[in-house]
Amino acid sequence: MEEKKHTSAEYENDLQEIKDGLLFLGALTEKAIEDGAKALLEKDSTSARRVISEDEQIDRLEVELEEKCIRLLALRQPAASDLRFITTAIKITGHLERIGDMAANIAEKVLILNDFPQIKTYLDLPRMVGIARGMIRDCLDAMVRKDVELADRVRAEDAVIDQLNEQVFRELLTFMMEDPRKIQVCLYIMQISKSLERIADHAEGIADMVIYMVTGKIVRHQQIATGKG
Repeated sequence: MEEKKHTSAEYENDLQEIKDGLLFLGALTEKAIEDGAKALLEKDSTSARRVISEDEQIDRLEVELEEKCIRLLALRQPAASDLRFITTAIKITGHLERIGDMAANIAEKVLILNDFPQIKTYLDLPRMVGIARGMIRDCLDAMVRKDVELADRVRAEDAVIDQLNEQVFRELLTFMMEDPRKIQVCLYIMQISKSLERIADHAEGIADMVIYMVTGKIVRHQQIATGKG
């Protein structure tokens, strides 16, 4: 039986609004991470406070997008491919909202750290920020382009973030053992690194949902082949 297709301009407009809303929400979360990193590296408390205050907008948009998706499901009874897109969009908005929360958590730690002298450099945190931002951008690009290969690359990047997080933890542990006066600062930096690792987990979750949207396959519990060994 041929898949049922909707042709009404209103329905197509509703779908486009959801896509546009996801991209806008993604841009806001990516900017929150960028501003949080700027706040940390430049000891910019103004940027940190802006990230915290703008998290409310991310929360509000997440609710609005979810309501649009639920309304479309109820009123239009979409066919297979559209149904997968709409149900996927609901989960993606949840991931993006939690990424916004993690960015706000980073900003809160930055406000505390800015009252302390900086220890050496911030290790691999700038690299983690760059990778995490790229993962968000790429997973949403994969959604728009229905690009499974790009989504798989995003999933593979999560392992890189995990390794960097472990490396940051080990280096900070060394700092704390060498100078107990640095313990408090190191613990806050560890929390920032962990928040970046969790952001990458959510980006991977979005990539999983993109693959489901395009192929109908659930891959979130599958390991990524690295090509090594």
